[in-house]
Amino acid sequence: MKYVQKNKLWLGLAVFLVLSFHGYAVFLMRAANMQQVFYLEVLLGTVILIVAGVDAAKYYKAQALKQELLQCAHVVCRELGQEFGQYGALWRELGQEELEVAEHDVHVLEGQLEEQFALNCDLQDYIAAWFHEVKLPLSACMLMNEKISDAALRTAQKEQLEMIRQQLNGALLGCKVQSSLFDLHVCATCLLECVKTAVHNNQYFLIRHQFEIILEVEPVKVYTDPSWFVYVLDQLIQNAMKYRTQNPVLKIKSESQSKKGRAEAVLLVEDHGEGIRQSDIRRIFERGYTGRNHHNGTYKSTGMGLYMAAQIAGRLGHQITVESEYGVYTRFFIRLPSSNLTNL
Repeated sequence: MKYVQKNKLWLGLAVFLVLSFHGYAVFLMRAANMQQVFYLEVLLGTVILIVAGVDAAKYYKAQALKQELLQCAHVVCRELGQEFGQYGALWRELGQEELEVAEHDVHVLEGQLEEQFALNCDLQDYIAAWFHEVKLPLSACMLMNEKISDAALRTAQKEQLEMIRQQLNGALLGCKVQSSLFDLHVCATCLLECVKTAVHNNQYFLIRHQFEIILEVEPVKVYTDPSWFVYVLDQLIQNAMKYRTQNPVLKIKSESQSKKGRAEAVLLVEDHGEGIRQSDIRRIFERGYTGRNHHNGTYKSTGMGLYMAAQIAGRLGHQITVESEYGVYTRFFIRLPSSNLTNL
């Protein structure tokens, strides 16, 4: 249909020639030899069909190539200007003028993107510097908090300061993850040390909420970025604290498995909290998704913690999955690829 609309002028001309020839043969050729007229009709029709067929084949081939190029994740309009190879047909089909307009628009958009990228980099640098500056008075406040004689006030204020510290650290790392300059320093790291660091980072609230902590982590080395991997564990532990119930339990366990003849390390982070509804479990790693638990009114979630954990785990080459029974438990599994596993 698109081909007919695009070439309706030429198709109309072909129909006009056929009708004119028949009109001439019927009305003006009195002693016409109908056999010769028939041969001329066949010849004329054959020529028209061949020309139309070749043109239609070029058109649909060009359209197929265009659809293929539109699936690419990079700018392709400049590639269409080549006078050789498979792009030549599409260049002639689209027309040089249209491609010049497209290239002009792409050039303008590239300039706008570069400008916006520079502004975003400046903003990220400013935010990162601001985070570091805020940490200084925060540390001073935590030191002054120790001098408060009222135990209840000291505990209440310490909890709020610890929450601020966690939020600052999380926001700073989140800012780095969103940056195109996100860097990884992968090295041989002790899995047990990463787990201990994550538990230590959250020890105040784990003790405050009287968590029973069970560590069954094997002494294995994994190739990962220790700081980013600890951040992932921090998010899982903080998720357990948010959804805690009475007599909360946090269990972290590791084991070595063999998958298709290759070894891998699997880290389990389990809590006996509220659990996750089956209708929510497929979406907990989505950006901004908070589910329907509402944290019993004690937390206002942003839906970014697990999203960031999944993003970082993916960049580290680790697979993170979850299973849960609502009201009973939640289990997160972090699988390290076999190439990332060596015995100590």
